[in-house]
Amino acid sequence: MIDSKIPLAERLRPSALNELIGQEHLVGEGSVLRSVITSGSLPSMILWGPPGVGKTTIANIIANEVKSPFFVLSAVSAGVKDVREVIQKATRMARAILFIDEIHRFNKSQQDALLGAVEKGTITLIGATTENPSFEVNSALLSRCQVYVLKSLSEENLLQLVNSACTKDMELSKRKIEIKESQALFNLSGGDARKLLNLLELVVDSTNENKVVITNELVQQRAQQKVAIYDKAGDQHYDIISAFIKSIRGSDPNAAVYYLARMIEGGEDVKFIARRLLILASEDIGNANPTALVIATNSFQAVSVIGYPEAEIILSQCVTYLASSPKSNASYMAIKLAKKLVQETGDLQVPLAIRNAPTKLMKDQGYGEGYKYSHSYEGNFAEQEFLPIEIANTTLYNPGNNARENELRNRLKALWKDKYGY
Repeated sequence: MIDSKIPLAERLRPSALNELIGQEHLVGEGSVLRSVITSGSLPSMILWGPPGVGKTTIANIIANEVKSPFFVLSAVSAGVKDVREVIQKATRMARAILFIDEIHRFNKSQQDALLGAVEKGTITLIGATTENPSFEVNSALLSRCQVYVLKSLSEENLLQLVNSACTKDMELSKRKIEIKESQALFNLSGGDARKLLNLLELVVDSTNENKVVITNELVQQRAQQKVAIYDKAGDQHYDIISAFIKSIRGSDPNAAVYYLARMIEGGEDVKFIARRLLILASEDIGNANPTALVIATNSFQAVSVIGYPEAEIILSQCVTYLASSPKSNASYMAIKLAKKLVQETGDLQVPLAIRNAPTKLMKDQGYGEGYKYSHSYEGNFAEQEFLPIEIANTTLYNPGNNARENELRNRLKALWKDKYGY
């Protein structure tokens, strides 16, 4: 018998693949993860996706399906010692699985402690993360794991969860529950299945009547929160971030900080916002104000350490600074043009004068011959050809029309005369 004191989300946690709602691309019939599980040849893996979409549930289902010893660690509280203890136990077992929740919170030394055991197959690692593993998981560990991306649950999935809870849960099924409106449930839970079910339980338990009619007003009243007009899983998310970026690019700090507030109120990941500011600082401001990238980098580091709610102050400072800065996409356009040129012209020969010449044979072949060491000349500059001869004189960086880049343009023009058309 299931203890009713256990939260609803835990009481309803699926134990088999066929019970799981959502993630059909991974666990549906003929899908990649289902095939791996049923074949028994289970690789170490990283499950990457938003909160409450089934990462922990899938890990538990895998352990049930393959009938393996199952160890669980939380990166919030576990250290290297805990990892080594599990590995030591796993050496005496066959096909032991180690599930690490929030693996992105493990530092380098903690992740490194897993490497040997994963590589030897002592443990099969299943890591869960809400953060992009390319940024948060060591490349050495990442290369030993398959990455499976979990999608946000659709409203259809969420409604299916609610209806299933009302009929299958022993405690809820005793009540007559009618889902008249569901949007407040969805918005307040932010697409997180765990929050959704526990919010449903809160609303039902706080109502004395045997019959419970779920409406948006009732949910908001019981949850004592306002529904944030922001959908992290749908079009609204992309509309808001688009408006946010375009407001900063358009030098409107008022609109920019408004859309920042929309994202904060909607529960957007602080690192997601900070990463977008990092990209924008280089793409849209660049050399018009190089300090912008410094501010954005420091802001990213600061909010990563501090988190909400204080992180909103740092984000606001960064956003208003970037929005108020002069703009230039010249460096962004330069790399786009350069990549296009490389794709069109292939592997052109580097001029002999600027090739590396570490051996006598290379020197005899003319490598490095005629190279002018810039610091030996007046103004630390000596005109010479650096581009391959086939594309000599090609202008890729065209400084923007702003005070700082005009200075750069004038300097380049003075150095190169009319070579690059500055």
